[in-house]
Order: sequence, then C-alpha cells, then structure tokens
Amino acid sequence: MKNKNFTILAIDDSTDDQLLITRAFRKNDVTCPIHWVGSGEEAITYLMGEGKFSDRALFPYPSFVMTDLKMPMGDGFTVLEFLKKNPEWAIIPTVVFTSSADLDDIKRSYMLGAGSYIIKPGNFEEMRRRLGIFFAYWMECETPQTDLSGKRIETDSTGKLGERFTNQHNNEKGVTV
Repeated sequence: MKNKNFTILAIDDSTDDQLLITRAFRKNDVTCPIHWVGSGEEAITYLMGEGKFSDRALFPYPSFVMTDLKMPMGDGFTVLEFLKKNPEWAIIPTVVFTSSADLDDIKRSYMLGAGSYIIKPGNFEEMRRRLGIFFAYWMECETPQTDLSGKRIETDSTGKLGERFTNQHNNEKGVTV
C-alpha cells in the first residue's frame, strides 16, 4: 500500500543546498513536508522523536530520508549505520544525495543500506531534473507500513513467501514477521 502522507527528512549542513533542494522539489510540484536537519546526530534525534522533535504532529516520522555524506557532528554514514542497526527503522527508503563521487563512499553507502546514491549536480536545472525523477520513482514504490513512531506494523507472514524471512530482533523469540 502506497503511503499517502509522504514526509521527507532531509539532512544537509549547507543552508544553501537546503534552499536549492527545497526549491527544486517545489518546482517539481512536490508539496509534501520536507523537514531539514543539519547533521547526522540531529537526524538521529529526529528519528527517535526526542528533544525538540518529540511532537510527532509537528515532526512526523519520515516516509523517506535523504542525506548528504560530508557533515560535521555525524555524517551521512552515521545516519545509515543507525538505520541499519535498528531493524524497525531500516525499512525506511534512504537516498544519499551528495557531492562526493568517491567510489568508496558509493560502495559504503550501499553496504550500509542506502537505496540510491545520487551525486549533486553543479546546476539547478539538473538538480531539479534528478530530484523530480527520484521523487516520481519513490512515489511509485510500495513501502512497508509503519506506526506514528516509524516502527513497522507487524504482519502475519504465515503461509506466505515472506514467512521464511524472520526479523533478527524477534528471531530469538521464534516470531516471524
């Protein structure tokens, strides 16, 4: 089931990039909320719903995460590692949107669970085009349903193909997801 209440959590320490990315999304008629944070540490605080992000009515759990890599106080890898270590949240579609074309950054991002890796272009029109394609793609994708805290809603996989995949967290209890 497609998520009808789409919310983007965008992570970038550059206020100039935040403005350009927001403008590019809006030029593509993307009207969903975009919540900006400036570091990996702040993103984790947002994801956990702590501190100033504790009101989920104001700061809803994101349907999608877009992160830069190179930032002080927790880089994009910090965010990817956090999501990967938390199976309840690892299901959230995450894209790296960065200026780094380093092959090791690309490889590590995918190893940590990034769904896509897009290099920030040098001009606005190309950024608008890439973000339009990216958003249109994710709007067509099916994503697991989550509750308001971002945790996936448990399903009964008994007798289904998914039955053979267990949640590592629940695996100790013998529960399938």
